[in-house]
Amino acid sequence: MRTDLTCAILRCDAFFTQEPQAAILNICSIGAAIRVAADSEGDRPQVIILGIDPGLANTGWGVIDQQGPRSRCLAYGCVVTRAGEPVAQRLALIHDAIREVIARYAPEEVAVESVFFGTNAKSAFATGQARGVALLATADAALILGEYSPVQIKSAVVGSGSADKKQVQYMVRTILALDHEPSPDHAADALAAAICHASLRSRAILDTEAAARLAEKATVPRSVNALGRGAA
Repeated sequence: MRTDLTCAILRCDAFFTQEPQAAILNICSIGAAIRVAADSEGDRPQVIILGIDPGLANTGWGVIDQQGPRSRCLAYGCVVTRAGEPVAQRLALIHDAIREVIARYAPEEVAVESVFFGTNAKSAFATGQARGVALLATADAALILGEYSPVQIKSAVVGSGSADKKQVQYMVRTILALDHEPSPDHAADALAAAICHASLRSRAILDTEAAARLAEKATVPRSVNALGRGAA
């Protein structure tokens, strides 16, 4: 039941594997094997982020490379399962596919969209199951986890928590400088989750650096005064 993720890299072409339940995969760059040189963004550390949009029928995933303010798409796809198959097998497929994505692209952090409990409780329950096995796959790899609501993700990517899927796809394409809108929309949502995580992560790093600089400046006058009193 292994998902085949093999394809030629270098181009952004969608393909469907021969296995009917296999993932849909797009390669957006050479991937994690070839990293951008660190000096291109100064001393900003590089991080590979996996985004996941969970669903029992369709679990979208997307991998981005974040360095400083720049985000670059490495790959994205969608794990598709059949409605007629046993639920346990469908969940195992999602788990194994996410594990294979992690093994191939070596992300360090993961962003997962939280479950929205609307009027359809049955659908929310199925999504929760898919989300659980996806989280298990990320826990196996000890990835740093960020969880975000659909409103948080849309606000970070589009600027509006009520944005529709086409707006999300358009902004994901713009932010990642793709020559196409990522599809299916489950994969675009996964990339959006990764972008949201990268944005909030970068903001937190900047806040931490600013606080450290302020703390350093605040200690200088006290040290000088202390030395002055000692000399007197």
